[in-house]
Amino acid sequence: MRLAQILFSQGFGTRRECAGLIVSELVEVDGRVIDDPDADIPTEGLSFRVRGEPWRYFEKALVLLHKPAGYECSMKPKHHPSVMSLLPPPLRTRGLQPVGRLDEDTTGFLLLTDDGALLHRLTSPKHHVPKVYEVTLKHPVDATQVQRLLAGVVLDDDPAPVRAAACEATGERSLRLTLTEGKYHQVKRMAAAVSNRVEQLHRSAMGTLTLGDLAPGKWRWVEPQERAALGLRAA
Repeated sequence: MRLAQILFSQGFGTRRECAGLIVSELVEVDGRVIDDPDADIPTEGLSFRVRGEPWRYFEKALVLLHKPAGYECSMKPKHHPSVMSLLPPPLRTRGLQPVGRLDEDTTGFLLLTDDGALLHRLTSPKHHVPKVYEVTLKHPVDATQVQRLLAGVVLDDDPAPVRAAACEATGERSLRLTLTEGKYHQVKRMAAAVSNRVEQLHRSAMGTLTLGDLAPGKWRWVEPQERAALGLRAA
């Protein structure tokens, strides 16, 4: 692929701006400055630098963000900054979208992608991708509440019971809850249905992919071999 096209596809500006970066000798490939926008560069496994900053080529981007509290999962936030402000400009230019939404006060695991097909699969109810939440509650947790969450509780807008795929007490006032659906404020409403209230909510995993040691506010690429850990069923 032409080097200028590579930069454009990765979000480094307009076609003219990308060509300008190259002509200005601000782009390195394999440690070598390339000043020809039309240079033909193989994209498989490609890493390059723009203004000295390293970048990896992905035809479609999939990144993992450790969302801090106080950020909205919206392109047009109303009361708090957008999670997009935590990403570098090229990813924002590419139009990444959050895979599902976390409330502004909810922290933890958040995927973002510009792959529309993958976004659909990860958010479609029929694929049942499990999401794991660490829940801090106002009142003590007892075995009855755990069993009710596993058996199914009725939310205020739907007569069909909603069940946790897994649920365990992790402390006097804390739960680890696994859900395969994505209803609005689902964890908070399920806690209310068993006469409790969520004080803090943190999503720690999707499928078997976890945050690991990723610090709050930081992001990383999801490696191709990690996608299987997201727990997608066959279409």
